[in-house]
Amino acid sequence: MTAYAVCPLAAEEREKLILEHLPQVHWIASRLQEKLPATINIEDLVSAGVIGLISAIDHYDPSHGASLRTYAEYKIRGAILDSIRGLDGIPVHKRKRVRQVAAAISALEQRLQRAPAEEEIAMELNLGLAEYQQWLHDIRGVSLGSLETIEDGEEVDLLKFIAGDEEEIPARILERSELRRVIAEGIGKMPHNERLVLSLYYHEELNMREIAPILGLHITRVSQLRMQAIMRLRAWIEKKWPSRKGIF
Repeated sequence: MTAYAVCPLAAEEREKLILEHLPQVHWIASRLQEKLPATINIEDLVSAGVIGLISAIDHYDPSHGASLRTYAEYKIRGAILDSIRGLDGIPVHKRKRVRQVAAAISALEQRLQRAPAEEEIAMELNLGLAEYQQWLHDIRGVSLGSLETIEDGEEVDLLKFIAGDEEEIPARILERSELRRVIAEGIGKMPHNERLVLSLYYHEELNMREIAPILGLHITRVSQLRMQAIMRLRAWIEKKWPSRKGIF
């Protein structure tokens, strides 16, 4: 492995490294694009990946033990996935509300040492309960990594397009195993109704209309519970597994 200095590279050496690793950008972008909706353009992914590559070259530190190629893969993949989040059609104000709700839940959990009630979350946000529930309805197209969006009237989880056989390497398997453990722990701390909604929706693959009569609730209320559960899980993961960014 060639050792590259942490200090700024000479312009010629930097350009050489960028050109040398461009095929890696195209390969990663192509592998991801194969599993993404056709509306996402390969050129957009490559452009984002090049930004990640440049960042990797500028910040690479060989003392950490990883090769530049390995570090570049991490940065390229992260940059591409960040760009997908920007292509999912979710308005900025919805993203802001997602962050606000997640931050409120996280702050309350730390202060109360338990899962906060819906009314407590609303109060933390200086909202009435009805207004908070409307927030949950409005941000229903945003999930854990902001990778769930609305396509042709249906919620589509873009993460399902990304997982593939090429990811079955020990490091990825370990990361996903740890993530599953963190998710299971977070779900276990949720109120019963929210936990049940997640189980019926993701494990039993029932839709909102099918879940509503099981719980004896209106479909709108089921959607609110699901969104609130996702927000709790988002806050929990960010606290327990902050290294998740760029892995998916």
